[in-house]
Amino acid sequence: MTILVTGCAGFIGANLMLRLLESREPLRLVGIDNLNDYYDPALKEARLRQIEDAVIPGLTGNLYQFVGGDITDAALLDRLFAEHRFDIVVNLAAQVGTRNSLAHPHAYVESNVTGFLNVLEACRKYEVKHLVFASSSSVYGLNEKAPFAESDPTDRPVSPYAATKKCDELLAHVYSQTYGLHVTGLRFFTVYGPWGRPDMAPMLFAKAICAGEPINVFNGGEMLRDFTYVDDIVEGIVRVMGCPSDGLRGSGVSSQGQEKWPWAKTPPAAAPAYAIYNIGGSHPVKLTEFIAALEEALGRKAVQRFLPMQPGDVPATFADTSALERDFGFAPRIPLQEGLRRFADWYKQYYGV
Repeated sequence: MTILVTGCAGFIGANLMLRLLESREPLRLVGIDNLNDYYDPALKEARLRQIEDAVIPGLTGNLYQFVGGDITDAALLDRLFAEHRFDIVVNLAAQVGTRNSLAHPHAYVESNVTGFLNVLEACRKYEVKHLVFASSSSVYGLNEKAPFAESDPTDRPVSPYAATKKCDELLAHVYSQTYGLHVTGLRFFTVYGPWGRPDMAPMLFAKAICAGEPINVFNGGEMLRDFTYVDDIVEGIVRVMGCPSDGLRGSGVSSQGQEKWPWAKTPPAAAPAYAIYNIGGSHPVKLTEFIAALEEALGRKAVQRFLPMQPGDVPATFADTSALERDFGFAPRIPLQEGLRRFADWYKQYYGV
């Protein structure tokens, strides 16, 4: 089984690479990342070193190659797909961040739409068996129903980032329906944990708290977020990877966990080839509760500076994961207090606090 992970030096991508390398299945694993400077590339390079350290030379199920490059480079992708003939592609490469997308919308369209279109084209041309791609809870936008279900409307985004992720879902649907490409999109909900992104609340807050500086608390701390620990996100990806959206759910997956990677059955040509799933903790908490849990994990108190709601933000996120649990026997289960304790332990070690 030959697998491509785009955005392999990113937060979720690096954790997925480690999980796959640890599986000891007969995998050939290729990762691609442009190592851009949206946040400190040193953190991405440290993640890559961690991946390289996990490779055991000569072990059948532990073959790995890193490619420095960008998914907006269609020629590079074509060469890569022609060389490796991937069975599974997991597209995690993206320009991320809702607020930043308001200031730099062109960069988001280039990376998230044009880049993803290049991935779709390569998957179509080289007949990839299954494409799994990262969407986002941000596509729900101003949705007022809770919890958010995959069938809810997603036509009211509030940031360019959210709009690009909705566009990805639509493009994926087109390629599935038109070319029979088997595609599964995953809507991630507020991912956190060790090796996290420096632009997200856990890292921003931890840095300020440890330095004795104030943290910015928007909307009076009343915002609700469905925080999801990164290991739960990765477990969801791995389970979905082994079973394409072919109407044969369960052929490669059991409620006890991931079974063998090879495709257990050949999907019928007429079977549905597109699916979307939420992956979220399903336990939204107020921002003030999150801060209190982080304070406890770090052993320090925060100085809070209250600010109004920011453009591009939504008041609440809340995942309905019943479809994921029904089809794959899995739902995120690591509680916030435990996840923040693991994050805080890593943060203090990595940054020498």
